[in-house]
Amino acid sequence: MLTIFAVAAVVAVIAVSVILMVGPEWVWSFFGPPDLGPVAFETLERRTTPNDALVCPPHLCEARSDFVPPLFAVDANGLRAAMAKVIASEPRIALVHTNDAGLTERYVQRSALLGFPDTVVVRYIEQPEGRSTLAMYSRSQLGRSDLGVNKARLERWLGKLRQVVPVVQ
Repeated sequence: MLTIFAVAAVVAVIAVSVILMVGPEWVWSFFGPPDLGPVAFETLERRTTPNDALVCPPHLCEARSDFVPPLFAVDANGLRAAMAKVIASEPRIALVHTNDAGLTERYVQRSALLGFPDTVVVRYIEQPEGRSTLAMYSRSQLGRSDLGVNKARLERWLGKLRQVVPVVQ
């Protein structure tokens, strides 16, 4: 007689096989578009579930930030160009929207095996004396928990960015 665990394991294997066979994008499209849309950092309210992460300067966001971004020794356009190189080094990522006037970009990055989509919004913020900083918000489309993936992503991106752009503070 099959146990509940065995039945669950068989169902999981069948589900993963179907997802891999027809393509994750097609399966996840039933849950809505992978791009979760724009973010207003000034009025952002964090999710109550642990599947998002925020990098934001204290003067911009009222929401609790996981990391405070540094002040970079380049203007916002220079920071944007450097971040473009960082993001280009990431796997399974696509630019889905650019707002040049607002210095904001939105990306969808998918997980390796099952293609779970996460939306990442990056806003570049001009500062005095040719300096800049940024705000980033990463959130999962599906699931209640992301096992820390969104937070790790933003921490990794900040680390890579610090390697290519001088930090003032």
